[in-house]
Amino acid sequence: YFCISMRLSLLTDQHSVRASLNECVLTFVRFTRGYTMKLQQLRYIVEVQNNNLNVSATAESLFTSQPGISKQVRMLEDELGVQIFGRSGKHLTHVTPAGNEVINIAREILNKVESIKAVAREHNLPDQGKLNIATTHTQARYALPDVIKGFMNKYPKVSLHMHQGTPSQISDLAAKGEADFAIATESLHLYNDLVMLPCYHWNRSVIVNKDHPLAKKTSITIEDVAQFPLVTYVFGFTGRSELDHAFEKAGLTPKIVFTATDADVIKTYVRLGVGIGVIASMAVSEELDADLVKIDASHMFEYSTTKIGFRKGSFLRSYMFDFIERFAPHLTKDKVEKAMMLKNNDEVERMFKGHTLPVK
Repeated sequence: YFCISMRLSLLTDQHSVRASLNECVLTFVRFTRGYTMKLQQLRYIVEVQNNNLNVSATAESLFTSQPGISKQVRMLEDELGVQIFGRSGKHLTHVTPAGNEVINIAREILNKVESIKAVAREHNLPDQGKLNIATTHTQARYALPDVIKGFMNKYPKVSLHMHQGTPSQISDLAAKGEADFAIATESLHLYNDLVMLPCYHWNRSVIVNKDHPLAKKTSITIEDVAQFPLVTYVFGFTGRSELDHAFEKAGLTPKIVFTATDADVIKTYVRLGVGIGVIASMAVSEELDADLVKIDASHMFEYSTTKIGFRKGSFLRSYMFDFIERFAPHLTKDKVEKAMMLKNNDEVERMFKGHTLPVK
């Protein structure tokens, strides 16, 4: 342990990460004292849970055999003296209470192993690696292109992978370590296991066809909007909750006739005359959407805040700090490292209280 922790201390100046790594080594030593378990076995039980207890799918994802996984899981259970998975015949049916605790610790250990590897890569290949980002369509399509273009020009040897999904899918990808960053606006309660940093505020616009009655108005009210069928985001996506709150506050019920997760799909159905659209203002292009009329609606709705998050205790590569700052220039390396040392996201919120975020 002493050798490992001293080596980590020499390799990294991210104090909170170093402390987390050292703590994990101690946990691993306590957890495995008297046992001969292997990292491979820990990886198997974590992946079995990730694959909804489907051993066949787990074997396929790990490029190994189903009997091999079953054997190693059994060996680990025998060694620990507890059942990790409940069974019905040959099928796994549930994770036991003890199994949940074991898997949670195993997940932490495997994450720290990846952090150790990242430390080595940072020193050996500082400008090479990969970056996985999980986000929604709106962020991927409208907020990130310029950021990613500049990033890839500077780091041509870093492979970047974008994963689009629902808020729950995004948080799940980040929690499992399949995404380095989660960029999200809605359902932020799902991201309590991540360090979430505020990036920018944004608001909404109403979009209509040029022959629509609202197209002639320079300013509209929520009562005006309530008169017409609405085409907007699915609940839980891209600030939809603020729209619902605004109507509720006004004592009105929106006539939502069509929902989608994609702003481009919403615009398509506005063009078809299904209803008027309420979407993120940044999702409307003067050039590409010249056939539609965009009406500012920021006075009707509270702004939403987009945040970027990563797993607590993660070791961030230099290019990862650079990506964060490109996406949100006020999030310098010093500020990010300071936020990493805080206990929870409430403390992070207080840290940025009073800071003026950009508006998109």
